Formats: sequence, C-alpha cells, structure tokens
Amino acid sequence: MRYDDPWYDALASGWGESADAGASAAVPATRGEDRAPADVYLEVQRSEAFREVRSRYRRFVVPAVALFFAWYVAYVVTATAAPEWMARPVAGAVNAGMLAGLAQFLTTFLLTWAYARHARLRRDRAALELRWDTQELARERGDAA
Repeated sequence: MRYDDPWYDALASGWGESADAGASAAVPATRGEDRAPADVYLEVQRSEAFREVRSRYRRFVVPAVALFFAWYVAYVVTATAAPEWMARPVAGAVNAGMLAGLAQFLTTFLLTWAYARHARLRRDRAALELRWDTQELARERGDAA
C-alpha cells in the first residue's frame, strides 16, 4: 500500500522499519475518514507557525516583485517613449539603452541572490521545523487507531 504523504521517506525517517534489517518495512495505511491526511494539513495551515512562514515570504516577495516590475516597465516605456535618450552614447558604441538592458540582467541576478539569501536566513529553518511537525502529526494520526 502506498502512503500518500508527499514528504514520507521510510528509509530516511527510520519510521516503519522492522527490527529485522532484511525485511521490508510495512507502511501503515490511513485509518478512517476522520484521520484523513488533508485534516493534518488543514490543521497545520491554520497554525501560527505556518502563518509566520507565509508572512515572511510575502513580506519579501510582494515588494520585490513590485519593484522589479516597475523597473522593467520603466525600461520598456523609456525605450518606447524616449528613444533619443536611450540612443545617447555613453562610451564608444555603448549607449544608455544597452546599459539599461544589461542592468535588467544584473537586477535579475541580484534579485535571485537576495531571494535565496532571504529564504535561507528567514524561512528555511522555520519551514523545515514546520515540515517535521507536520510529519509527526501525520504519523500520530495514522498510529492512533
């Protein structure tokens, strides 16, 4: 029987392994409709820890997306509305439009770096703890019957 928990890994968790190392691990099936996996996830979704992880995510992503989108639209509008300004030479054959286009790539990489750093410092540990709590809760519900 297949266990429907997306984070379940019997070998990594040590859960469900028998004392005999050669025997295959028996994975318990969910018992009863009142212990559905969806109930565990709904309970976790309503928890304060989950709301905090989502809040940290939104506090970074919403302003970052707004700023990057504004920067991109400003680039496109300037290229369309003020081509003479974008064609202004900066150094040799390099003009302002080329520098602004390259800056688009640079800001994409900077935003990716900032997102990864923010996730590592502010969300990953809390999300991992929430994941383990969810697994433990799902196991308790599955073993309770």
